[in-house]
Amino acid sequence: MNKFVVYLKGMAMGAADVVPGVSGGTIAFITGILEPFLDGLRKINFSLFGIIKQQGIKAAFMHINGPFLVCVFSGILTSIFTLAKLISWLLETHPIPVWSFFFGLILFSVVHVAKQVKRYNLARIALFIAGVAFAWVITVLNPIALEATYLNFFFAGLIAITAMILPGISGSFMLLLLGMYPAVLAAAKGFEVSYLVCFAAGCAIGLLSFSHVLSALLRHYHDATLMFLTGLMLGTLGKIWPWKEVLTWRENSKGEQVPLTEANLSPMQFEQVTGEPSQLLLAIVFAIVGIGLVWGLERFANHNK
Repeated sequence: MNKFVVYLKGMAMGAADVVPGVSGGTIAFITGILEPFLDGLRKINFSLFGIIKQQGIKAAFMHINGPFLVCVFSGILTSIFTLAKLISWLLETHPIPVWSFFFGLILFSVVHVAKQVKRYNLARIALFIAGVAFAWVITVLNPIALEATYLNFFFAGLIAITAMILPGISGSFMLLLLGMYPAVLAAAKGFEVSYLVCFAAGCAIGLLSFSHVLSALLRHYHDATLMFLTGLMLGTLGKIWPWKEVLTWRENSKGEQVPLTEANLSPMQFEQVTGEPSQLLLAIVFAIVGIGLVWGLERFANHNK
């Protein structure tokens, strides 16, 4: 796979991870890099030391598909450090078109993933329903407020990174549910090394351990896993519905009041409740753009095959 293309896909993952409610794992899945990404990560284990001892560092690097992983992580970090402010600004100033784009993207992703299931049966349909229910429950949970301790930073990193590589579940949204999102942002902004090290340690352990689990499930129970993941993606659509009424607020790292819990509204209800235009036509256009992007990626992948 072209390294620059992999880098761009990593950037798309990073851009999605910045948005609470959108999963970088979903982007990895629809762009076709999730399985090789997980496969490379699961090879990072104690056996790697034996390869280094016998064949050298270069052989170990190639064993884990190092060039591929470097391109993916470089893309993710590029997005986080360069696009985070832009995406945050777009969500603040043009929320309806942005959420509509992601809504269309994920909606068609559900269709894209479902088409990869070779055979349907009652057990797999039950897994799909379980995925929808699990994701929906997570999106309607009331956030808790954990204290900003070293241990909580570690567990926040562990949970967030696990969600981040799982299609359908947003890592940044999990941080919001844990009440750790403002604390992590504040630690990053203030460069509080001790807290960031704890968070990074949790991320590293979560990434290396959960990648084994998800990779094994995709290898041994491919269709069943896809059905559950498809359900997860469908179940999170309520979280990224473009028209919302803010019920409660939270204070971000800058001391500003930002939405915490919200209720979904129809476009007509949105205009009545907020007094703002629903931008329905613009929302439809951006949703179609999101659908078109996934459709184009699907056609591109089929053409390469």
